[in-house]
Amino acid sequence: MKEAIRIIGIDPGLRRTGWGVVETLGNSLRFIAAGTVKSDDKTDLASRLCQLHEGLSAILHLHMPQEAAVEHTFVNKDATATLKLGQARGIAMLVPAQAGLRVAEYAPNAVKKAVIGVGHGEKRQIHMMVKVLMPKASFDSDDAADALAIAVCHAHNRQSFLGSGRLAAIA
Repeated sequence: MKEAIRIIGIDPGLRRTGWGVVETLGNSLRFIAAGTVKSDDKTDLASRLCQLHEGLSAILHLHMPQEAAVEHTFVNKDATATLKLGQARGIAMLVPAQAGLRVAEYAPNAVKKAVIGVGHGEKRQIHMMVKVLMPKASFDSDDAADALAIAVCHAHNRQSFLGSGRLAAIA
């Protein structure tokens, strides 16, 4: 008998990193939890990255996911903001990897396609579809809703990643 797989989706950001945990078994999805890890923008960058690391580590410890999915980020017009976002994204990938989880990466268009059926759409469409797929889902921010969408995307695509070797456990 198959067992449910618990997946954490992570939407990285320096100010707010959204996270969402779902369970998948076959074609069914079940909402577990979602939220936002925030960093204090009055502190230095290293302290903020530590806050994200500690917050995500606590979430992983609490919800015990077996796989992780992180959204790719693209270059902004502001190089400094892009660099800071990249550092937050590094934390978002490091924390699950340190826990031995398999980490997949998805482009925003792939997430949208998996959730709403097309590669382009508005955030409210994604949030609405997350609620349709998992009526009990609740989220405290757009970042948490986006993280749930990333987890849903991975639930739909995980078999292709497992078979391709692109989703490898880091021990």
